[in-house]
Amino acid sequence: MQEGSNHASWIWYPGDFEIWLGNLFNNRRTERGAMFPPFWKQDSHYVTVEFSKSFVLDHEETITIVCEGQYNFQLDGKLLFPASQFTIPAGEHKLNLKIWNQSTPPALFIEGKTIKTDSSWLVTYEDKIWIDENGVAHGSGIYVPAASWNFNNMETPPSKFHLERQEQHPTCCRDITTNGTLYDFGKETFGYLKVKGLKGRLHIYYGESAEEALDREHCETLDVLCEGGILESKAFRYVYIEKEEDASYEEVSMDYEYAPHDMKTSGSFRCSDDELNRIWEVAAYTMDLTTREFFMDGIKRDRWTWSGDAIQSYLMNYYLRFDTECVKRTIRQLRGKDPVTAHINTIMDYTFYWFKSIHDYYLYTADLDFVREMWPRMVTLMDYVEGRLNKEGMAEGQPDDWIFVDWVDFPMHKRGTLCFEQILLMKAMETMAICSKLLGIKTNYRVKSESLRNRIKQTFWSYERKAYYHAIEDGRMNRQITKFPNMFAILYGLAYEEERHEIMQSVMLNPEVDPITTPYMRFYELETLCKDGLQTQVLQEIKAYWGGMLREGATSFWEKYNPEEQGAQHLAMYGRPYGKSLCHAWGASPIYLIGRYFLGVEPTKPGYGEYVVRPTLGGLDWMEGDVPTPFGKIHIRMTPTEITVVSDGGHGTLLIGGRQIVIPAHQTITITNY
Repeated sequence: MQEGSNHASWIWYPGDFEIWLGNLFNNRRTERGAMFPPFWKQDSHYVTVEFSKSFVLDHEETITIVCEGQYNFQLDGKLLFPASQFTIPAGEHKLNLKIWNQSTPPALFIEGKTIKTDSSWLVTYEDKIWIDENGVAHGSGIYVPAASWNFNNMETPPSKFHLERQEQHPTCCRDITTNGTLYDFGKETFGYLKVKGLKGRLHIYYGESAEEALDREHCETLDVLCEGGILESKAFRYVYIEKEEDASYEEVSMDYEYAPHDMKTSGSFRCSDDELNRIWEVAAYTMDLTTREFFMDGIKRDRWTWSGDAIQSYLMNYYLRFDTECVKRTIRQLRGKDPVTAHINTIMDYTFYWFKSIHDYYLYTADLDFVREMWPRMVTLMDYVEGRLNKEGMAEGQPDDWIFVDWVDFPMHKRGTLCFEQILLMKAMETMAICSKLLGIKTNYRVKSESLRNRIKQTFWSYERKAYYHAIEDGRMNRQITKFPNMFAILYGLAYEEERHEIMQSVMLNPEVDPITTPYMRFYELETLCKDGLQTQVLQEIKAYWGGMLREGATSFWEKYNPEEQGAQHLAMYGRPYGKSLCHAWGASPIYLIGRYFLGVEPTKPGYGEYVVRPTLGGLDWMEGDVPTPFGKIHIRMTPTEITVVSDGGHGTLLIGGRQIVIPAHQTITITNY
């Protein structure tokens, strides 16, 4: 018998909790009071599942059973009359419970002296696939164990999961009309507006800016609140409240909603540049606002999980909070269930990012069980991808696909066979090869990724212009040069050393190539510069771009920033005056850039079993910070003449000035005159 944990926990079919919770999460979006569901397929949890476990008792034992749903109970294949408690006689037994629940995922909690539900239990959704005690599959397919998390109290099942709340009050308010008042909560926030002592009816207009809240005809979100009513969560800084005739209220406040984190295990950063300190703080706050039940994109408008946004959130999270559970929840929710009928979020590039996110997670955590859990769904998703490749074996957008790449301010076609998409597909296939090797499964994904690598170079590389061309359209090469495929050629290992140097000069540092204006792709652009050792330039770019948002009054970082825009132009997007999100996950990328390329911490073996520290001041007088890991923190302090590193575990190596210096666990090393 597989031994589980020493406490009971709620268990369910793997992925069902995330899919159910994700449906609640993604359907909270509203536009001017109307609900706005996602435009991609939404899966549902399995409504009937069966849990099973075999055990041997030395003495009889009484167990308590609690389920979410209706259930039947079998002991050694015999149905027993339903009850909340059963006494199991001594001896060898097999216990089976079948649970049906249409509204929430079927979940089970059993507690006895030795019999307790945990992830060692088996579960099926009536597909008749079981794994015996020797790990052998009976039926067809690949089995994963029952899922569990930290629901260890029978009174708090998975369906009662919620984030924390904290009451907050406006920092100021001013009357706009005799019946209307504008409230300012001081900075971007998220939660539930509360109106105390309401009599009558109010019209409520939310805004990330004062202009938005006061524009009753065009603000993105609004509410009508009657006496005794309860408001749903919203993102805002400003709230404009208008009273109907004879309406009155006493006080306005809010319940700020947040995912709790422990500062003792979180990342940190301070340096000699006050503006950079403020950038890091606002980036961290942006990340916290967009870290909820899942990693979401923008807290005001979409409030959805997007795979392209999420892969950046994961990387930033590894250097800020190291919330691995939110990473796993988001990956599971994005993938959904089989059969695959469309790309993730309907976006081809977002499907490719999803594959890479699984290996990124393994590198930072060494959690092979999660890779094993996701592998069957990786295979079926890749089968879908390969089934849609063109005759040259490349990814080409179909009529039902969205080819995103980025929001751009210059003409760029997104049809045909884009070089950018092929590089992402190559990386996805490479990820499949790595994960299959980790799991001891023989595949030919390595051969496929190498074959695609060669086709990309032969098809898109220009020896004359020292760059990758944009796309093939209608059988002809579109010779446009953009940063997108070229920087990913460097980041994803398509370009070798000589090519990397050529691309940096001909594209990445070429002022004639169209600039990137979203934090989304600036993330990758600046990472590419950091890989080339250009941290001094990157520091100035961060101060100009993210510092520019601060100078415009940002209290969280935006979906897009164009320094050439003025005033209310900064609020508009998608043809709407307030369509832009002023708190967007991909705006927080300085967290990753600073942790990975200034503090310089990188795991070189899964879970920081081994890691390197390559600190770079980039023009700063001094800096210090903490990087969270599975074993604790790595602390770095650096000046032009001295480096101090303290690590809570792992096997580290400090790389500085051509030297390699061992970083012992639980010791402090100081290097001077490096």
